[in-house]
Amino acid sequence: MFKKLLKILLGFTLPFVLFGGVFATILLMQKDIPQDYRLRVEKGQGLAAVAAQLANDNVVYSKLAMQLAGKINGLDKELRAGSYKIPTKMSTWELVEYLKNKRQRPDATTIRIIEGMRFKDMRKIINENPDLQHDTADWSDEKLLAEIDPDAPSQYPEGLFFPDSYETDQGSSDLQVYRAAYKIMQQHLNEVWENRDKTLPYKNPYELLIMASIVEKETGHPDDRRNVASVFRNRLEIGMRLQTDPTVIYGMGDMYNGNIRRKDLETDTPYNTYTRAGLTPTPIALPSRAALEAAAHPHESKYLYFVAKLDGTNRSYFSTSLEEHNNAVRKYILKK
Repeated sequence: MFKKLLKILLGFTLPFVLFGGVFATILLMQKDIPQDYRLRVEKGQGLAAVAAQLANDNVVYSKLAMQLAGKINGLDKELRAGSYKIPTKMSTWELVEYLKNKRQRPDATTIRIIEGMRFKDMRKIINENPDLQHDTADWSDEKLLAEIDPDAPSQYPEGLFFPDSYETDQGSSDLQVYRAAYKIMQQHLNEVWENRDKTLPYKNPYELLIMASIVEKETGHPDDRRNVASVFRNRLEIGMRLQTDPTVIYGMGDMYNGNIRRKDLETDTPYNTYTRAGLTPTPIALPSRAALEAAAHPHESKYLYFVAKLDGTNRSYFSTSLEEHNNAVRKYILKK
């Protein structure tokens, strides 16, 4: 009787022992993959979907083992969205521990957009970032902006994105970066517009944004920003043309080779502020918060001209009359 009972018990337990041994082997045996693997966990994605993806891509031996290990470990309740770089040699259990570790944050990439650069430069930087998913690379500028905000103040994206450093998970869509930069610019612009000098000649926030972009490109030293803004504000108020080279250069597009000639100043384009009065049709760059503030709060002055001193300080000399300006040009530019 005892032998018979023992035989029955062994019949029940032996399969569990064998299963446990196989499960432990699958769980603890390291898996070699040819190269580092990028795991992208989407927001709301569960352990079962992640396990299926890893098994399908031959990163783990078994989807079931990954799921069971995750439930035992508690990963199913703590799986965080993001992009993770999985080493070439790691067991299923080590992978579960790796993903659950609260100190292990998803890998990130940083995109740095510098104030004063153009939107086309921003697109180039984003398109060339190897860590992003390039969903918008083939989109036109107009399609990209319409996707982000169908009610944007212009169909052209120049100036509408805030220059800053943006950190996002590796493997994220490039559209996320554009959305963040657009949203932040609108926040800054609205704040500055609400607190602006109410005597300014700008009809709406977009016109202030245009001015800020011009101030950004014309300012060599931070302390000169509000004086530069005052020059252009004063010119607008008396109907004087802005006559600023950066706008001409922007209008030249790819024809600009680093030099601006008299012929270029006389060739009419929508952005040539020597041939046309008023503001340009769009911004000419991505302005900083400081440039926005300067455009919203220019110094109270009668300045109408300025010229770079070329003395190594990046400062400019500001004048109230053409005679004074011409004297400054002779002194600082012609060295007479």
